[in-house]
Amino acid sequence: MSTTARITWAENALFIGESGSGHTVTMDGAPDVGGHDLAARPMEMVLIGMGGCTAIDVVSMLKKQRQDVRGMAIELVAERAEEPPKVFTQVKLIYRVRGKGLNRALIERAVALSEDKYCSATAMIRKTATVTHEVVLEEVT
Repeated sequence: MSTTARITWAENALFIGESGSGHTVTMDGAPDVGGHDLAARPMEMVLIGMGGCTAIDVVSMLKKQRQDVRGMAIELVAERAEEPPKVFTQVKLIYRVRGKGLNRALIERAVALSEDKYCSATAMIRKTATVTHEVVLEEVT
């Protein structure tokens, strides 16, 4: 199985990324490398990709478990190496799950399965970073 992408230079440090499935994203570098702060930085996109990967896994598993999930957000906080290549060295994910009658054990299990088995992005980032998580439940009435 292969995945493709194409990156096209727009100007200065502004680039347009196109996925193999035909979707586009804009990326911009920091001002110190000629960027104009018009879009997310490429390493922010990596972090967003990791969050999206695990979010899809967890929501899918929770639906199969018939958890009454009404919303979910994942906050990611990453630390990077001081010297190039400035890889991620630590990433903490905070899963905020909102719903009714949520079963913490099932949610923790879904998060663990995503992080340890299913999420490709987490598996790659774990090569350079310590990955931790926290689950916060918000009960709705």
